[in-house]
Amino acid sequence: MIKIYGMPSCPYCAYLDEQIKGDKRFKVIDIGSNVHYLSEFMHLRDTRKEFDHSKAIGDIGIPCFLLEDGTITLKPEDVGLVEYQPGAKNSCSIDGKGC
Repeated sequence: MIKIYGMPSCPYCAYLDEQIKGDKRFKVIDIGSNVHYLSEFMHLRDTRKEFDHSKAIGDIGIPCFLLEDGTITLKPEDVGLVEYQPGAKNSCSIDGKGC
């Protein structure tokens, strides 16, 4: 099971929630719901190199994906999901002009 650390108030996390509804491969961990979850996430963020860039640019580092083998990625596409693109228009044609 892939753990996704995030928060409902994060638009990037909320976008993923819609994609994984009912998908048993993922477990969402709301780091704002319990100090234990926040502590668990902060330990990862403070000790793993995968967060170096996020910290350097002042980002939190969510959503964060913790794979079963201990691998961490911050890229939704690495786990088969689509990243939120603010301002992107949804279209079913490749040229972006509509259906």
